[in-house]
Amino acid sequence: MNRKELNIGIFGFGCVGYGLFEVLHKTPGLKTTVKKICVKHEGKSRPIAAENFTFNKHDILDDPDINVVVELIDDTEAAFEIVSEALKKGKAVVSANKKMIAEHFRELLELQREYNTPLLYEGACCASIPIIRNLEEYYDTDLLTSVEGIVNGSCNYILSKIFSENLDYNVALAEAQAQGFAESDPTLDTNGSDAKYKLLLLIAHAFGLVLNPEDIFTLGIDRIGSTELQYAREKGCKIKLVAQAIKHTDNTISFFVIPKFVSPESRLYTVDEAFNGVITHTSFAETQFFVGKGAGAYPTASAVLSDLSALTYDYRYEYKKLQQNESIIPSKETLLNVLLTNNQTDISEYTDLFESIDETCTKNGGSYIIGTISLSNLKELVKHPTGTPSVILQSIVDNVNAFNHQTIAELEEQVV
Repeated sequence: MNRKELNIGIFGFGCVGYGLFEVLHKTPGLKTTVKKICVKHEGKSRPIAAENFTFNKHDILDDPDINVVVELIDDTEAAFEIVSEALKKGKAVVSANKKMIAEHFRELLELQREYNTPLLYEGACCASIPIIRNLEEYYDTDLLTSVEGIVNGSCNYILSKIFSENLDYNVALAEAQAQGFAESDPTLDTNGSDAKYKLLLLIAHAFGLVLNPEDIFTLGIDRIGSTELQYAREKGCKIKLVAQAIKHTDNTISFFVIPKFVSPESRLYTVDEAFNGVITHTSFAETQFFVGKGAGAYPTASAVLSDLSALTYDYRYEYKKLQQNESIIPSKETLLNVLLTNNQTDISEYTDLFESIDETCTKNGGSYIIGTISLSNLKELVKHPTGTPSVILQSIVDNVNAFNHQTIAELEEQVV
């Protein structure tokens, strides 16, 4: 099969844009030409010649010779305008902008259908791991029962440093920023939003359920304190920010992003530093594990490069699970076993929301509860909190859990 030649216009020339430019020039087998790169700031020094750049988006969008647009900017709404216009003009699009795609997913689906133009975004989820293509192609007929994973490299780097080097959270965050794994404003990563956007994409391709970002219950790592860290260490576990979607036998799906205690028996236990890891469970293939670098210029550029290569064969997502007649809806109720800590000593408003409680403790500086709570009650608890609650997931109640129920009080006695 003959490969189509791509004439490319790139929007954005940050770490990923420059990484892509480099890898394209190191991939002679791919028939591509970068015609123009659109950037925002005219006076900025750049490592390649000035004639490669333009500051007018229409030099790319209105050029009939350019048949592929690569969108790599950080302005969500500007990115959506660029991608929308490119699709309407019949140009294929490759993007790594998970926030833009997640927030405009339905609109982008419709634009692809209406204008018969492909949008590929492997680089928007887990960087070097080809997880979207696998969900779309390999699992199109196998019955997926769950997808879970570490999908944010910045949070994973921070948590890895906390556990491997006993660093304070703020010190680990500063190191992640110095290494380029976290932005100067890390909120999108540390509050779980980045993982939420990626989970939305995984759910669409894995189960055919289209969600809005606000549908996904999300807690980040920015509230984790000393009690949770001590509990994890005494149990021989690590804490990881895990995005998870589970399909139940009644064709409902539970989904959330919550920090989780991960035991050595889990494949995610060894996923450290800026790596991502995704576990799929299916009816036929059972358990499969994907791991790879989840942050950095070259890992993301490699995913963009893969999408460009796919376009030379006229590849597009068929959204096969969306086309199936199976009726999938969000689950109304899921029970979770959690450790909840709070900096307030009055925990009465929390205990009434739990289905069952294994242990509570109130002491100077805060309190904690270990018990089972429904996802809907957990949402209410976090929505209207007194104090600053932190929640770490131990297990979904109907799953087998490796934890014993040795209490925090008992652990503290052992430390003393």
